[in-house]
Amino acid sequence: MSRIGVNTWVWASPLDDEALALLAPRVRDWGFDTIELPVESPGDWDAARAAGLLERLGLAATVVLVMGPGRELVSAPAETVAATQDYLRRVVDAAVAVGSPVIAGPAYASVGRTWRVEDRAAAYEELRANLRPVAEYAAERGVTVAVEPLNRYETSLLNTVDQALEALDGLPGTGLALDVYHMNIEETDLPAAIARAAGRIAHVQVSANDRGAPGADHLDWPAILAALDAAGYAGPLVIESFTAHNATIATAASIWRPLAPTQDAIAVDGLTFLRSLHA
Repeated sequence: MSRIGVNTWVWASPLDDEALALLAPRVRDWGFDTIELPVESPGDWDAARAAGLLERLGLAATVVLVMGPGRELVSAPAETVAATQDYLRRVVDAAVAVGSPVIAGPAYASVGRTWRVEDRAAAYEELRANLRPVAEYAAERGVTVAVEPLNRYETSLLNTVDQALEALDGLPGTGLALDVYHMNIEETDLPAAIARAAGRIAHVQVSANDRGAPGADHLDWPAILAALDAAGYAGPLVIESFTAHNATIATAASIWRPLAPTQDAIAVDGLTFLRSLHA
């Protein structure tokens, strides 16, 4: 049975020590195995304190990076790239502290930045060059940089599994972070795309097609999970959704309406559904 996790963005942004102290016991009591911790800014939450809390609760952790405005590894000034690399190293440090095997997210450009990529091969070469020092830093510490393709409205660089595989080709210490929400927009056949990523999948995030609870949607979840099993993915399935009650994150994620009766329901109903598929 797959481990199942939930991202704290369902309830809070940015995550801080107080929010984590309230959320982590509830997540454990509902029956999750894993809690996902976003690092919007290094220091928002204390990694050593979080590690102690999660150890006491018996919860595993995964860590996600956040490419906000000004964080760029492609088609950006050298000082911007250097600052982004420094940020990503700090995220790796947080992952090491809480025992996360990955830092996952769109580690290439700020979310919402789109431009016409005239020479895609050159852009991918630039990405490999600028991500390599971070990937090496992470690999030395036992962490994989899981790079997430996003939908066309949030980036123009990496939208599909095939593009991500091309961009990361030959770059050790990296893998793919697959988010079913984005895949539902960009992939014509989700199980086939997962199959093509076999051996490179480092992290998986799940939600309904509208970012609600998995199962409250039109997606073929048995086929998706079977494809992940066939691809050899052994990591957690992490429910990622967002709260409409935080203006910044609601705007960034285009959450304009409630996606379930309560935020808790996104987590609990999603967990119940995913567990039912393994019954």
